[in-house]
Amino acid sequence: MSEPVQPRDWDASAYTELAEPQLRWAGPILDRLELAGDETVLDAGCGSGRVTATVLDRLTDGRVIGVDASPSMLAEARVNLASYGDRVTIVEADLQQPLPIDASVDAVFSGATFHWIPDHDALFRHLFDVMRPGARLAAQCGGAGNVARVQAVLATIGDGWTGPWNFATPEETEARLRAAGFVHVRAWSYPQPEPFEDREAFDAFLRMAILGAHLDRLPADEHDAFVAAVADRLPDHTIDYVRLNFDARRPG
Repeated sequence: MSEPVQPRDWDASAYTELAEPQLRWAGPILDRLELAGDETVLDAGCGSGRVTATVLDRLTDGRVIGVDASPSMLAEARVNLASYGDRVTIVEADLQQPLPIDASVDAVFSGATFHWIPDHDALFRHLFDVMRPGARLAAQCGGAGNVARVQAVLATIGDGWTGPWNFATPEETEARLRAAGFVHVRAWSYPQPEPFEDREAFDAFLRMAILGAHLDRLPADEHDAFVAAVADRLPDHTIDYVRLNFDARRPG
């Protein structure tokens, strides 16, 4: 059995500045959780804390446990969420491993994270293990076909590596959730193209949100040329996102 892939660190300040699509996508995911306001919610992949703040704002008497594997993201989150005091707990953890959380949670939220996790079977088992009976899961990530145009370009440049992502289908996701023990499982996907107003914004987003793992494999003085090579070969300033959504419950 292969060892889990080591999560990569991120440029947290750049992510906070540029990740507007991820922030917009969070609202409809949270709507599906139908929070009463007094829950303990696990934010699985809390990043720099911008979306975590929107979760906290829906919890009048509840709290959030934010989990991420990136030390720089967690440092940024601690600063961004300091005003929420003890209503938020930040935990460094790899979602491919059992989660170091003592109490069971009432709900799990995740946005734009799970496509970075190679082993979804292990991921869903670990989430199931920290959820109380009856707890709800609502998540969104990149699904099958996500950034397909970018991957087609990546296959033709450098060493041809198309990326670290795990873009699953709804059918695969439903089967994995049921195998982990979840019930009331539903998964679906749809295209969500994200246009950018100019080449500068487009290149900055490619660099920060999509090509980071590729740039990690290159010398720093080659980063600009690599980002430009990808952008030059794309037909327009649009990321061809496909969003995979899924909901489930732990029996109870």
